[in-house]
Amino acid sequence: MLHRLGGLAARQHWWFLGAWLVVAVVVGTWANRDPGRPVDNFTIPGTESQRAAELLASQFPAAAGTSATVVFQAPPGTTVTAPGPSQAVSSSLTNLGGLPRAGTILDPLQPGSPLAGNVSADQRVVYVTVPFSVPATDLPAGLLDQMRTAVAPATGAGFDVAFGGPLVDVLNPPPPGLSAYADDIGLGLALVIFLLALGSVTSTLLPIGTALFALGVSHGLVTLLERGVEIGTVGPVLGVMLGLGVGIDYSLFILNRHRQELAAGAAPSDAAALAVATSGSAVVFAGLTVCLAMVALGLMGVPYVRTLGLVAALFVVVAVLAALTLLPALLGLLGRRVDSLRMPWHHPGADAAATERSEGLAARWARAVGRRPWIFATTALVLLAVLALPVRHIDLGFPDDGSAPAGTTQREAYDLLTQAFGPGVNGPLLIVGPLPADAKAQAQQTLATIEGFVQRLEALPGVARVVPGTNPPDDTIAFIEVIPTTGPDDPATAALVEHLRSTGIPQALQGTGIDASQVYVGGPTAALIDLTDRIDQRLAVILAVVLGGSFVLLMMVFRSLFVPLKAVVMNLLSIGAAFGVIVAVFQWGWGKGLIGLDSLITVAPFIPVMLFAILFGLSMDYEVFLLSRIREEYVRSGDSHEAVVTGLANTAKVITAAAAIMVSVFLAYVTNPEPTVKMIAVGLAAAVLIDATVVRMVLVPATMALAGRANWWLPSWLGRLLPHIDVEGGARTPAAPPTATADRVA
Repeated sequence: MLHRLGGLAARQHWWFLGAWLVVAVVVGTWANRDPGRPVDNFTIPGTESQRAAELLASQFPAAAGTSATVVFQAPPGTTVTAPGPSQAVSSSLTNLGGLPRAGTILDPLQPGSPLAGNVSADQRVVYVTVPFSVPATDLPAGLLDQMRTAVAPATGAGFDVAFGGPLVDVLNPPPPGLSAYADDIGLGLALVIFLLALGSVTSTLLPIGTALFALGVSHGLVTLLERGVEIGTVGPVLGVMLGLGVGIDYSLFILNRHRQELAAGAAPSDAAALAVATSGSAVVFAGLTVCLAMVALGLMGVPYVRTLGLVAALFVVVAVLAALTLLPALLGLLGRRVDSLRMPWHHPGADAAATERSEGLAARWARAVGRRPWIFATTALVLLAVLALPVRHIDLGFPDDGSAPAGTTQREAYDLLTQAFGPGVNGPLLIVGPLPADAKAQAQQTLATIEGFVQRLEALPGVARVVPGTNPPDDTIAFIEVIPTTGPDDPATAALVEHLRSTGIPQALQGTGIDASQVYVGGPTAALIDLTDRIDQRLAVILAVVLGGSFVLLMMVFRSLFVPLKAVVMNLLSIGAAFGVIVAVFQWGWGKGLIGLDSLITVAPFIPVMLFAILFGLSMDYEVFLLSRIREEYVRSGDSHEAVVTGLANTAKVITAAAAIMVSVFLAYVTNPEPTVKMIAVGLAAAVLIDATVVRMVLVPATMALAGRANWWLPSWLGRLLPHIDVEGGARTPAAPPTATADRVA
C-alpha cells in the first residue's frame, strides 16, 4: 500500500500539493478567526486535594480564584510595627483591597489580628495574601502595575516590596530571551547540518520545508482544539519541539532512501515509491510507537498530562502524513533535480558506490565492533550505567518561585519569606471542610469549635502555625491554612500531610460534630503529594502498555523475539542515562549556568513519566529505521554479517545527521526561562545524543554480533499467530533462505 501511495503522490504531485495547501489554508483561516488559548488547569481527579479545591470552588467561589502575596520589608533601623511604617503598610493594604476583583485583606498589624503570625520575629518583614475572585487569566494584564502603584505609601516610606504567588507568576513571566527564537535557532542549525551531510541546497530544503508545513497545520489544529479543550501552555511548546524534530527526521529518512535509489538508476517516481515503501514503513511504525507512548500518558489519570500527550501525538501524526504524501509529491515535482544546487564537496555517485560496497566509515566501524563485540558491549553498558547512577537520588517536586530567575519580584518575595519565616511558609497546606448546618445561628459556638480545632492542629509536630481563613457569608464551610515547619519538597511535609489525613484531623475534630471524612487537606503541596502517589499507583500500568505494546509491534515488524527485546532494553538504558543527566544538572547543579539556571530545582513529578514516554518513542525512531534496513538486507542476501554492515553503512550518515538536528532543536529550547521546559529539552537532547551514538553505533552491532542466528529467530507457532507486516514494502526478494545466514558479524 505504501509503495502505491508513494508512487501515486510522485506521479500526481499537483493534486497532492493542492490538497495539502487547501488543508493548510482552511485550518489556518479557521484558527485565526477565533483562536483559543492555553489554560493551565492542573487537576488530579479522585484525590483529596482535588476534593478540597472543588469544595472551596462550589461553596466559596470568591476564595477559589487566584491570589498574590505581597511582602513588605522595613527600611534598615526600623520595624513594620513602628507607628510611621505600620501606617504606610495599612494604607497600602487599603489600596490593594480596592483593586478590581480583589477580596478582603486582613491587616496583620492591627491589634488582635488572626494574622499576627505574618509578622517576622524581628518585626522587619510582614506579608499579606491578596485574594482575587476570578482566575488569573480573567484579570487585566496591567494588574501588576496597579499593585505596584497601590503600595506607593510603603515604597515611599522606604520599604522594599516584593510580589509573589500564582497570580504574579502569570502576570510577570520571565523575559523569553533567546527562547523567543528557539525555532529559528534550531532551523538554522538544521540548515548547516543538512548542507554538510546532504551537500545540496534543494535536498536540504525538502525535509525542513515538509516539517515546517506539517508544523503549521498541527499548530492550527491545536489552536482550534483550544476553543473547547483545556490545553496547558506547555502543550504547544512540547508539540512544536517534538513535531519539528520528528518531522525533519521522518522526511530525511525517506529523502535519503529516494536519493540512493536515484543514484542506483531508478526513475524518480519509482524511487519515491520505493522510498515510501521501505523507509516510509519505518516512519509509520516509528510514528506509531511515539503515539502509543504519548497516548499511554493518559493512563496516569491526570487530565493536564493526558492532554499534553494527545497534543504531542497530533503533531507526530501530521508529521508522518506529511512525510508519506507531501514529501513524495515534492520529489515527483523535482524529478532528478532533487540534488540540484550542490555544494562543492558533494559527490553523490561516489557516496552511493561506497555505500553499496559497504566500504564507508560506518561499515568499517561495524566490522570492527563485530570482531570484538564483548569489549564494545561491555564498555557501552558501563558508560550507560555510570550516566544513570544519579537517578538513585532523584527528588520530585514542583518548581516554585525559588527557581524563578534572580532579579524577578517573585524570586525576591520567595527569598524574603524563606529567610523571615522558614521554608514552610512557601508551601502552606489548606484544610477545607463543612460547618454545621446551623453554624450562622450559633456563631459563637462555631467560632469556639474552629478555635479549638486550630489549637489542636498547632500542637501537632511539624506544624509551625495555623491561620484561620475567612468563612463565606453563609457559613457553609471553613478553610484553614497550616504552615509546616519544613519546605514543600521535604519528606517531613509529606509525612505531616499523611498524619493530618489519617489521625491528626479526626482527633482534632472529636466532639465537634463535624464528620472528619468530609474535611480535606489540599493546596499545592498536598496536590504534589497526591500526584506523586498517583504516579506510583499507575506507573506499572503505563510501563506495561508502552513496553508491551512496543515489543509486540516490533515483533510483528521484524519477525523476531531477540530484536524487540533488545530494542526495549537498550531504550530503557538510554532513557535511564538521560534521567541521570537531568538529576546531575538540575538537582546537583553540574553546568547549570550553561543553561541559564540560577538555582537548584527538583524534578516535577510528571516529568519522568512524560519524558519516559517521549524518549521511548524517539529512541524507537532510530531503532526501527536502522533495523528495518538491516532486516531488508538480511531478507535480500540471507547473510547476517553483511546485513548488519550494509544496514549500518546505509543509515549511519542519515541517523547521525537526524540526531544532530534533533539535538540542536531540543537544545535551542534550553534557553526558555521556564524550568520545566528546560528540563524537558535537556532530557530529550541527552537521550537522543546517547541513543544515536552509544546505542546505535556500539550496542546494536555488538549485540547482533553476539546473538548470531538468534537475531531473527521466531517460534513457528508464534509466527503463524502474528500478522505479517511487510516492512520492506514488497521491494526486496531474499537471495537465500534464512537458514543460510551467518551466525556472527566478523
